[in-house]
Order: sequence, then structure tokens, then C-alpha cells
Amino acid sequence: MADLTTGTLGDTLRRNGVSRRGFLKFCTATASMMALPPSMVPVLAAALDNAQRPSVIWLSFQECTGCTESLTRSHTPTLESLIFDHISLDYHHTLQVASGHAAEAAREAAMQANAGKYLLVVDGSIPLGNPGFSTIAGVSNLQILEETAAGAAAVIAMGSCAAFGGLPKADPNPTGAVAVRDIVTDKPVINVSGCPPIPVVITGVLAHYLTFGTLPELDQYSRPKAFYGTSIHDRCYRRPFYDKGLFANTFDDEGAKKGWCLYKLGCKGPMTYNACATVKWNEGTSWPVESGHGCLGCSQPDFWDAGGFYNALSIPVGDISRTASYAVAAGVALGAAAAGINRKTKTEANRQHSTVTVDDLEKTS
Repeated sequence: MADLTTGTLGDTLRRNGVSRRGFLKFCTATASMMALPPSMVPVLAAALDNAQRPSVIWLSFQECTGCTESLTRSHTPTLESLIFDHISLDYHHTLQVASGHAAEAAREAAMQANAGKYLLVVDGSIPLGNPGFSTIAGVSNLQILEETAAGAAAVIAMGSCAAFGGLPKADPNPTGAVAVRDIVTDKPVINVSGCPPIPVVITGVLAHYLTFGTLPELDQYSRPKAFYGTSIHDRCYRRPFYDKGLFANTFDDEGAKKGWCLYKLGCKGPMTYNACATVKWNEGTSWPVESGHGCLGCSQPDFWDAGGFYNALSIPVGDISRTASYAVAAGVALGAAAAGINRKTKTEANRQHSTVTVDDLEKTS
């Protein structure tokens, strides 16, 4: 295996057999997902090519390890995994070999050697009800988070538990669970929500940080807009059936077999913002709605307490909820109007964007 302790990211990729063309394809796709203009692709490529290994400290608190599983389960080596491998993951409960005093010594050494420069990744909520609810080496989650965040350049709250409190915070919240942003208020915090989050999102965030030295543009919940800027509903391949007022009433009726909209079966797509419908899971193989199950809204705050998963739009979403209700009542008429508006919006969006090919990039890079 190639030595990842020296050299730049570009050196690592070349040692692993990644061609210049393949690298540019990845940069083009990443820039597109991050909503960067085509002119920024060469900048992204140059920055990633020369990027040094950033130190990353990963803390796990009240969580299920699903976030780590999501990031590490890859069937074949990918550029995403190579970039993730290229970071200096100096501390991670699940993946590190060291344990006990040696593990904590590694965290403290990384904090001292990279003070003010390391990235802190946190998955899991923090219990405030009693320090003894969750401890590491006899130290409370709260104390470890405060100590480690003090010297971090930025903090990434990985998964809905770290971003919003998640399942541990669900009513009646017996541990007094809170999100990372409830504790860390003096550092940039980016929420990568989802239960678990999509692996490519953290790749995009890392690529943006390595390129520009800053976090990407965030939404009202401090999530990267490039991945959380559009609802599942607007990207869903079942949307045409919604527009026509065609809904499955049970999971085994004719509507379900024909791929009709799952809104009546509790799909939370209209109020959930994530990239599942476009990025998908398992190397782009599928995602929950494509497999026949409605979206649970897992990337939204407090989704566990929003009512039954199988109740139609149990989460109040204002105008979106009313629009969905109108679609059920008005069916084709409203659907046709909505579809027309969508087509016009997409046409305008396409008109505003130029295109760039890999061949173009190779000529200028």
C-alpha cells in the first residue's frame, strides 16, 4: 500500500493509479455537486492536487456508529475513499488501533501539534443531564468536546444526532441530549445531517475546505446548501405521479407496484432537504424511495418526534404541506400547473449555466 504520510493529495492519487483525466472528472462532478461555476473546476483541481494532509480528530458520543459505517462501507476503492484516506485521521474510537491511555495520548498529541489547524468531526449528541451517562476514559462527553473544540479550525457535526440531537434527544430526552452547536458557539460548525449522512457530502465539504480554506455556503440549519438546498420531493423520480395526483394507498397495491407517489404512505420528501434522490446510496445503486419506502425525513431537525412515519406529512411544513394537500384534492389540474412552473424554472436555470467538458479542462490545465 502506498505511503500516505508524505506528499500531497495529488501524489497519493497518482501512486494509486488515478489518471489525470479521472481526477478531472472527479473535480468536475464535485464542483457540480457543490454548485460551483465551471470556471472553478481548475482551481479545485489545482488546490486538491497540492493539498497537504489535514489533521482530523473524530469524537463519537451518543451515537450508533452508523455515521462511521456510512463513510467506510465502499465496495471498491474510489476517489472519495482515497481523499478520505489522505487526511490524517489522528483519533477515531472505532477505527484506531490504540486504546486506553495510548488513544487519549494520541488525541492530545494531535491537538498540540496542530493547534488552530485541525478539523474536529463529531458524531453523536452530548448528554447534559448527567456527566456519567456517556464518558470516554472516565471523562464526560461535554468536557472532551469543549477541550478538543478549543483548538480546532472548524467543527463538522456528522449525522443528525450531532447536528440536531437525533434519537437521543427524542421525547422524553432522558439524557438531556443536545447538539454540537448548543455547546460550541465560538467556532465555525457545519452540520452534515442524516441518519446516517451520505458519504459524498463529507467529501464535498472536505474538498471545499482544502480548496478555499473556508466552509461552503450553509443553509438555515448550517448545512451545505450544495447538498441540502433542494427538497427530496423536487428531485424525486416519482414527482410526476404526485403532479398527476396518483398516489399509492398501501405498500402492495397497484399504485405502489407502478411506482406512484408515496406521499399518502407518510413520505416526508416534501419537507426534507437532502441529496439522496440524486447521489443515492451504495455507489449510486438506489435510495429508500426507489426501493419502495417513503422518506423518513432523517436529515431534518427533530424528525423522531414529528409524528408517525407512515402518516401523511406528519411534520408541519407550511406552504409545502398545503401544496401537497391541494395536489391530493385537485389531482391532475394542480399537477399540470406545478409541472409547468417546474419546467420553466429548470429552463431558466439551464440558461444561466454554461457547460464544461473534461476535454476542455485537459486543454487548460
